[in-house]
Amino acid sequence: MSKFLHYKSANQGRRDFVKTSALAAGGVLLVPSLLAAKVHVDGDDTIKVALVGCGGRGTGAAVQALSTKQNVKLVAMADAFRDRLDESYNVLTADDISDWSGSEGSVKGRVQVPEEHKFVGFDGYKKAIALADVVILTTPPGFRPIHFEEAVRQGKHIFTEKPMAVDAPGIRRVLDAAETAKQKKLNVVVGLQRHYQTVYRGWVEMMQAGAIGEIVTSHVYWNNDGVWVRGREEFSKKAGRPLTEMEYQMRNWYYFNWLCGDHITEQHIHNLDVGNWVKNAYPVRAQGMGGRQVRVGKDFGEIFDHHFVEYEYEDGSRMFSQCRHQPGTMSRVTEVFQGTNGSAPQPGVLLTRSGHELFKHDGRNDPNPYQVEHDELFEAIAKGDYRYADAENGAKATMTSILGRMATYSGQVVEWKDAMASNLSLAPAKYDWSAQPQVLPGADGMYACAIPGVTKVL
Repeated sequence: MSKFLHYKSANQGRRDFVKTSALAAGGVLLVPSLLAAKVHVDGDDTIKVALVGCGGRGTGAAVQALSTKQNVKLVAMADAFRDRLDESYNVLTADDISDWSGSEGSVKGRVQVPEEHKFVGFDGYKKAIALADVVILTTPPGFRPIHFEEAVRQGKHIFTEKPMAVDAPGIRRVLDAAETAKQKKLNVVVGLQRHYQTVYRGWVEMMQAGAIGEIVTSHVYWNNDGVWVRGREEFSKKAGRPLTEMEYQMRNWYYFNWLCGDHITEQHIHNLDVGNWVKNAYPVRAQGMGGRQVRVGKDFGEIFDHHFVEYEYEDGSRMFSQCRHQPGTMSRVTEVFQGTNGSAPQPGVLLTRSGHELFKHDGRNDPNPYQVEHDELFEAIAKGDYRYADAENGAKATMTSILGRMATYSGQVVEWKDAMASNLSLAPAKYDWSAQPQVLPGADGMYACAIPGVTKVL
């Protein structure tokens, strides 16, 4: 076991790591590009970026892209709502972006988005994508399949936030587009940033190499108070009129499954993804329980406030998953693994069965993984290399969360193969401000939510 005691994860580079990692850090490929998308024309080394989805996460991702060493310029922006686009643009052109980047400075010199390159509405993404070499996709995940598909069709490199979809039809679209992206040698990085975090890279590699033996049980958690909620009255007042149902649900997108996928998908995907990464596998079935006890009311849509899922892998091992949004309860966001020869009680720590410290990573000086994602992506693009193919794992990590939601909503054992084959689409019939989403409020303004034992998910 001494070979593990001398492992230096903090100093190990990306290239060295993926040569030895069984999972290759979530699908990264170090393959010289023969057909890489061209970003250097007539000696111009500018890498043009389009931002699709101008909320908080999109603005942060744009800051990180514009903070890389390469000659990156933001040339187009798109969002369904004009006010969100304007808010993002104002942040990106401010003299100080420390609230977004964690360090003093500005990226405004790299923002070159004239008024005619600001696109608002459901179809603006197509026009923004056409103007760029690289696309940042950060809308609510319900739109991810169509946006990802279009970016691949247009031959663009992609940074896309997780999750990749909210239902099985969307996952299948992403997987199909991911194969096309590979054929076109398009770099795709997915915002499952633990794959770009030094402590996780070393920790997972060691477990995959057998440092604590075969992994027999995994415990993954995202338990905390929850997130924002946006009231209908608040936005109706700002608009000076009642919102259409489509407008309201998109403003309050976290609480509607066609947009968010429930918090087991939107947030807990990170921990589920780590569980799969360590196992180098995806579950074959799941069963669990969940519901909503404290987060109820007209503005909390249809999602649950707690889920507990038991996932089973092909080898019979189990992953036990908890996610909860209930104020005043225990807060825990982490992953824990038990092996035949030891344990991993927290990221960066490995113990023998007797409790001897096998490995401990000091991450105080580690780089910000949100920045590393962009640093590595844009370096590859600038060099004309094809290295990153994260989309397949991103889609299957998302499907793991959807499988769990199917299990908790139905109260049944759900097989991966059946879930993947499901034709149950959560999307509205069309994307239009006057269109009606599938889930509507009742006469009392409340939205129906799933009832285990009654709700059908397949």
